[in-house]
Amino acid sequence: MILDEVLKANQEFVKEFEPKKLSHSPQKKLAIVTCMDTRLTGFLEPAMGIDRGDAKIIKNAGNTIVDRDVIRSVAAAIYALGAEEVMVVGHYECGMANVDPEKLISAMKARGIPEEILSGVDLKEWIGAIEGEEENVLNAVQEIKESPFIPDDVPVHGLIIDLYDGKLKVLVEDK
Repeated sequence: MILDEVLKANQEFVKEFEPKKLSHSPQKKLAIVTCMDTRLTGFLEPAMGIDRGDAKIIKNAGNTIVDRDVIRSVAAAIYALGAEEVMVVGHYECGMANVDPEKLISAMKARGIPEEILSGVDLKEWIGAIEGEEENVLNAVQEIKESPFIPDDVPVHGLIIDLYDGKLKVLVEDK
């Protein structure tokens, strides 16, 4: 089981780890909305100069803003934890740009999800499928800025990262 591997790795980690007391507030006063893609793990933060404790990082499939949870998390980062800027960071070759609704339905049915649950649901929208990576970042920035819960004085930037060379491209620089 993967759980066994994780617990073994944790034992080794704890042996070598030097505890350091950190604040729950982001030291760089930054909230980042990004994708849950595994290729970003251990990659995005160093590419942005972000260390442990520097930023609140909110991840979901495709860094989409399709429900209240992302806005709620961004608002919590601002009002409760002191974030002063927001960055939406997408990446090229996002798996949410290639979602095939028919394959998704087949996979869900094969795993026992009843037909009545799937009927009448736009699974492409529900899963957070996107048309294009750059367009998705632009849409997410706009949705955050238009939320009545996000103050106008908080800059919301949009960036996209190349998964091969780590280069960030600024799509929206909000002032």
